[in-house]
Amino acid sequence: MRLILLGPPGAGKGTQAQHLVAKYGLVQLSTGDMLRAAVKAATPLGRQVEHIMASGALCPDDVVVAIVEDRIERPDARKGFILDGFPRTVAQAEALDRMLSKHGLELEAVIELRVNEAALLRRIESRIAEMTAQGRQLRADDNPEVLHRRLAAYREQTAPLITYYRRHGLLRSVDGMQTVEEVAAQIRRALDEKTDRATGAKAPNRQIGKKSAPLRKRRQPKAERKKRKTLRTSAARKPKSSAKQAKRRR
Repeated sequence: MRLILLGPPGAGKGTQAQHLVAKYGLVQLSTGDMLRAAVKAATPLGRQVEHIMASGALCPDDVVVAIVEDRIERPDARKGFILDGFPRTVAQAEALDRMLSKHGLELEAVIELRVNEAALLRRIESRIAEMTAQGRQLRADDNPEVLHRRLAAYREQTAPLITYYRRHGLLRSVDGMQTVEEVAAQIRRALDEKTDRATGAKAPNRQIGKKSAPLRKRRQPKAERKKRKTLRTSAARKPKSSAKQAKRRR
């Protein structure tokens, strides 16, 4: 199973990815985590994107596509993977399509987490305040000013992916403002429905162990059966038509 989680920063994509990893045994591929790991390790790629990420801007397409391609070729991604934070633009989505096609792969679904942006900002600012109070280290892009810029970048560059993947028949939208458990349940239902459509499976018949109604001749009520029998008997006893009688006389 190969999935994309789509939604603005703070929508809960990483949390839902972990639920999917646990349920389906997939690998979570977070481009943000991979890029942050490169920055922390001070690799050439990390040094290239460090200032870009700190400002809240998007990394160059060729850099992100290359890091994703390298990751999906590893053995642990053969069973399936979840892309979290990629693609972020239609150009990246098209590049992803070409790259997957080159490897004989294709996406199975794109899950959109729909959120209220104002409520989302309050949620993120509350999380930042809580982490600060607990003395936990914040990421460089964890501040309200950067969050506003990231949300603006999402609206401008990433939101068009909703139309792109809907046109390709892959989009499944869920309410991302519900609890973590409720959102996870919505995603599971969306994936199960897609699997049923792909395999042609139908909902089970409620009359398990019995013949379905269209295939079974329904037994008529006793009064109706008696009436039909009387009509058949009367028809059998009815005198033959005069035309047939005249024919016999000739």
